[in-house]
This record gives sequence, C-alpha cells and structure tokens, in this order.
Amino acid sequence: MQHPHSHRNRRRQILTMTAAAVLTAAGLTTLATGPAQAATARQVEALDRGVVSVHTDSGNLVSWRWLGTDQNDVSFNVYRAGALVNATPITGSTNYFHSGAPAQADYTVRAIVGGVEQADSVHAVQFRTGYKDVPLTPPAGGTTPDGVAYTYEANDASVGDLDGDGQLDFVLKWQPTNAKDNSQSGYTGNTVVDGIKLDGTRLWRVDLGRNIRSGAHYTQFQVYDYDGDGKAEVAMKTGDGTTDGRGTVIGSSSADYRNASGYVLSGPEYLTMFNGRTGAAMGTVDYVPARGTVSSWGDSYGNRVDRFLAGTAYLDGSRPSLIMARGYYTRTVLAAWDWRGGAFTRRWTFDTTSSTNSGKGYDGQGNHQLSVADVDADGKDEIVYGSMAVDDNGSGLWTTKNGHGDALHVGDLDPSRAGLEEFKVDEDSSKPSSWMADAGTGAILWSTAANGDNGRGVSGDVWAGSAGAESWSSRADGVRSPQGAVVASRKPGSINFLSWWDGDTVRELLDDTHIDKYGTASDTRLLTGSGVHSDNSTKATPSLSGDLLGDWREEVVWPTTDNTALRIYSTPYETSTKITTLLHDTQYRTALAWQNTAYNQPPHPSFFLGNDMATAPRPTVYTP
Repeated sequence: MQHPHSHRNRRRQILTMTAAAVLTAAGLTTLATGPAQAATARQVEALDRGVVSVHTDSGNLVSWRWLGTDQNDVSFNVYRAGALVNATPITGSTNYFHSGAPAQADYTVRAIVGGVEQADSVHAVQFRTGYKDVPLTPPAGGTTPDGVAYTYEANDASVGDLDGDGQLDFVLKWQPTNAKDNSQSGYTGNTVVDGIKLDGTRLWRVDLGRNIRSGAHYTQFQVYDYDGDGKAEVAMKTGDGTTDGRGTVIGSSSADYRNASGYVLSGPEYLTMFNGRTGAAMGTVDYVPARGTVSSWGDSYGNRVDRFLAGTAYLDGSRPSLIMARGYYTRTVLAAWDWRGGAFTRRWTFDTTSSTNSGKGYDGQGNHQLSVADVDADGKDEIVYGSMAVDDNGSGLWTTKNGHGDALHVGDLDPSRAGLEEFKVDEDSSKPSSWMADAGTGAILWSTAANGDNGRGVSGDVWAGSAGAESWSSRADGVRSPQGAVVASRKPGSINFLSWWDGDTVRELLDDTHIDKYGTASDTRLLTGSGVHSDNSTKATPSLSGDLLGDWREEVVWPTTDNTALRIYSTPYETSTKITTLLHDTQYRTALAWQNTAYNQPPHPSFFLGNDMATAPRPTVYTP
C-alpha cells in the first residue's frame, strides 16, 4: 500500500457524503473516506471485475478491478478452475502471480465482504502471449473522384460498455490512407466507425459519408453513457449521406458538397447520437456552431473552419454532458449538450465573439485537444481549452492569452500545493515556449523563454528522483520539477505518451510501439509491440492507452500491421499497490473519452498518482 500523507489528500479528493441515508434511498453508494463534507455522487459504468491473466515464462499475472462501488476493506481470493490458489485472502493489492501455471489456465476472482466470500467473477481474459487480439474486418477501399485509390487503416479507438454487460467494448475509427490534415487539399475516402466487442464481434458499422472529410481534425467521436441507461452512446458530427449502423441514411443520400479541392465548405452539418448496441441514429440536430462564413474562422480555403474538438464533462457534478466545439486559432465556440430521454437539449454555448466574451482574450487560445477536470473544486467539471478555461455553466473562467499549442496536461502535477495544475507548450514565438499554471485560476506558476514553435510537451511523474510530476518539452532544456527548476539535464527519449506499466507508481514513457522507463543516463525498454503500428503519422500514438482491464495499471492498444486486429498489451509486472480502478475516477474516465480528439494526449486522474503518493482516494460514485 502507499504511504498515507494526509496533507496530500487535499480538498480535491472525492469526499464523503454526509447524507448517507439520502444516497441510500436514491440507490447510490458512497464509499469514500475523508472529511465530512458533501460531495455529489457521479454516475459511472457498472463494470465487471475485468479479470486478466497475462502469461510469462514463469507463470501468470492475474489482476482485476477494485471497483468504486466496492467496500474499502474488500479482500479477494483467486481461483483456477474452481480451486483456490492463494494461501490467504489478498488485501493489499488487486493482483496475484500464479507461479508455474500454464498460459491456458482459467481464473476467476471472488470478493470477500465482511468475511463472506461472494460469487465468482467473470472468467479472466487470457493474454497467452503477452497480448490479446481483437479481430477486425477493414472496410473495402475505393477511389476518389480524381482517380486516387485508397485503403483503410485502423486509427483511434475509444471504449464504453455498448451493450450493458459490464465489459468494455471498442469503438474504432477507420481512416482512409488518403486522410488529410486540414491544411492539405485533396479528396479523401469516407471515415468509417465500428462498434466491436472484446471477442471481435462487430456490433455495427457507421459510414460518415462523402460530406465528412477524413483527417485528425474532422471526426472527434465521444463514447459515454450519457442518459444513464447502463449502455454507452456514441456521438459524432455527421452530414448528408451518413449511414448509421442499421443502414439508415441521414439527410440526402445523393448530396455531394465537396469542392474541387476536396473540402466540404457548404451544406448542412449535423450532430448525431448513435445507439451503442445497434449503431442506430437515435437523434440528429444541427451542429453548433454552424460554419457560417468560412473566412470568419481565420482563412478562406477551409483549414481553420473545420478544426473540431470534443469531450465529455460532468457539468452538473453528477451526470455526463457532451461537449462539441469548433475553432481554436481565432473564433472559438463550445456547445454543451445533454442527452436525456432520447433527445438532445443544449445546456449552453460559449462563443468568443459573443458580447459577453468579446475582447476578453478568449479568442485564439485553443489547443489541438482539450482537457476536462473540476479545476475550481466546486464539484462540477470545467473544460480546459488550451490557454483558457470554460466554467461548468458555460462562462469564461480564465485565459492566459498565451495562445495555441499542440499539447497540454491537466492533473495534480504538483502534490505539494493545493489544486490541479496545467502544463502546456506553445506555438507562438512571442510567448513562453512552455508553462505551468494553476488550473483553477490560470495564474502562471512558471514558464520557459520563448523559442519558436514548441511542438511537444509532457508532464508526469516519470522519475522518483524528484517530487511530483516532471515536465519536459521539445524546445526547453532539461527535465523540470513542478516548480520549474531543472532537476535532470537529460530529457526522456520520448516526448509523447505516458503509461503506468511496471509495478511501482512512477509512470513510464509510451512512444510509437514501445514502452520505456526513464533514467537520467538512458531509458530502459520494457515493452516492444510485436507486429503492430502506431497511428497519426509523426504523432506516433496508439489507438488507445489507459486502464482498460485488470488493476489500475494501463493497457496499450495498437492495430496490427495488416489492420486485421487490435492488439492489446497488459502489464506482466506484479504490484503491491492497491488503487481503485481509474475508470471510476471521472477525470481519468472522461480523459479516455477525449483521448482520440485531434492530437491525442494521455489521461491523468484527479489525484496525484506517483512516487511517495498519498493513499489514493476512493471515489463517490453510483452506477445506473
């Protein structure tokens, strides 16, 4: 277990309900420990144990989820084919190494609550060769109107329980090989999105059609249970000719709004909520904001008008809402939607050109991604939109006026101070190349000198030699402490993604198709993906990485080289640390939802998870 340092358990850790009877009457469960202050229970997925068995040369690592709805003092027994394998109940972790066992050994886990052993869990997902393949069927390729042939590659993925069985399913975006950045002219093939179960069963396929251009900035899909029915929905921007999972066409099937340069700068734009189990379009509304005059977004040829971001946020503190956005170089608009009772309701719209916001420095502050977190500790989520933040009620919260950038991180990066922090890199050669700010106020805590377009930056506790998160970037020297001091001269070999992979709480480096552990002299390779490819060109990101199965450590998902499977890797390393599944920390869970947005970034939980951390908080959550 981690060492308890109560001064680090601060206000942001999810707090105990004082009105426990009210929660009980409402069918809610709160299991947090801490100060007796009210905290609203948040809706989360009703997940199964997510048991996995990862085979190594010396046996099997069996790991499982400690759910947010479990008791604090729950313990576990591990069974192989009905026979108990552990000598005493497992209390200090949620993994067990079964020495000498064969790859095909069949495991279940039983929770022990109040001294009473509960029923068997689901059977373990077997990683017999260190990974598990989810079979895929690529869409058929085609030829664009100008005669260019294309095929399909598996691209970004997300997860959600699409059919309500307690197991996470994949939603995968297929991208044509002629996908374009918005700055590049030319036709593209259609974007295709699949719903896929862990065994490879395809639940549905949605074809977004010719009027949705393909590329990293066009289709940001959100997978979440927005209406609380226990099954995830899928939200996407759609157009005339989008075909849902049941073959029903949205709008006109014959309309073609592509111009001679391949851009789609006219015609209707929609927002559609798809049924996660069937792929059926359940509701379609006009996309907010409308494109209006193309040039009002920063150029006339169609680059900046079609820069979209998306996320999911608990704006009321209890239930998730959908965030769909447009623009970040000049004008920026975010629209918040609720999906309840089979219909969309717009909660609010934030527009930098409105009379409320105009002239206040919110224009041009967006990144190629966003982050969602309760930055002001009011129990409700805010949207950190690059160099500015929007409050849960749709009003501007703060802006640093430092402008656009390619990477940002929001989390408890400095556990020695109260609140969350944001680390961000900037592209404006007249602004700091990187900076850290108080995420609740935007107050700059430290920054590095201007140095052109600083295209990459990472913040996370990757080294036990310095307290808190380390931050580093392409165009600033050294590895920096949470206070901005250079604590190591050698930067990690990766400025890309992060993963909790081995047995300690220090995070590892995930880049392209490998995972490394940082060292001040050199990095140590822990995993090289076999027969897989990374996505998104020079960004070299996985399809998805996060705590998807097993205990709190993170899986990584890459497509196989031939795009016929999603290959999932899960850690083979034993850990003595016990943390509630990160899927029930809603800042982390919503980060998995927005991870696919534009330039993918790794997820961060709401609390500090790293070396010498405090005891991890228990979340106050309920399941539908």
